[in-house]
Amino acid sequence: MKEKLTSFPPVLPADPKVLILGSMPGGMSLAKQEYYGNPRNHFWDILYELFNQAPLATYDEKRSFVKQHHIALWDTIGTCFREGSLDANITDEEPNDVIGLVKKHSSVRLIACNGTKSFQTFKKFFGGVKLQHVDVIKLPSTSPVPGRYTKSFAGKVEEWSRILTYL
Repeated sequence: MKEKLTSFPPVLPADPKVLILGSMPGGMSLAKQEYYGNPRNHFWDILYELFNQAPLATYDEKRSFVKQHHIALWDTIGTCFREGSLDANITDEEPNDVIGLVKKHSSVRLIACNGTKSFQTFKKFFGGVKLQHVDVIKLPSTSPVPGRYTKSFAGKVEEWSRILTYL
């Protein structure tokens, strides 16, 4: 049976410049109550590479790290049903108020969608909304799940480096 899932509140610095949107946390992340809590997910390792940062041990340290770099974390999906952790199994999604967050925090200059599902969901619910001075881009998923379009770690780092020009 599919369980109704609820995403986390955003990790939000005082003056976010980049908002990174996942789709919905996977099972391991939900159990740990941590964004990108699956150790096989490349998210944290990509950010460490971009900022020349040694790996951090605790989730509190990771949250402080992104906040120091003016990066906010959230999900496009607020609630949904999903069996397992795959985005392909998501149904009945309801979005988070991404537009409200961006309007409240006018320092945001980039919405970076982590993977196809996040980007498609953003476009589905917010594609008609014009945000002045905010770019929206799709980045390769940091998920550990292999797919047809999976890039190498170095390839992901190269594409994710696009966020640096907004910080």
